[in-house]
Amino acid sequence: MKEQVEKALDKIRPALKRDGGDVELVDVSSDGVVKVKLTGACCGCPMSTYTLKQGIERALKEEVPAVKEVVSV
Repeated sequence: MKEQVEKALDKIRPALKRDGGDVELVDVSSDGVVKVKLTGACCGCPMSTYTLKQGIERALKEEVPAVKEVVSV
């Protein structure tokens, strides 16, 4: 599942990079929790929670149905 998540993140990265940010995959647990680290302009951005839940989590759930939640670490 980790490879599927990484491929899905690769599709999201161009949008994040346009705004000066990026996302790093930290871990994928067996219960479907994906841990990521927001970097660049995303780190500390007031909209980062929205980006995480409405952007990254939504896209990952569409691409990888086994994903239950995405959390920032």
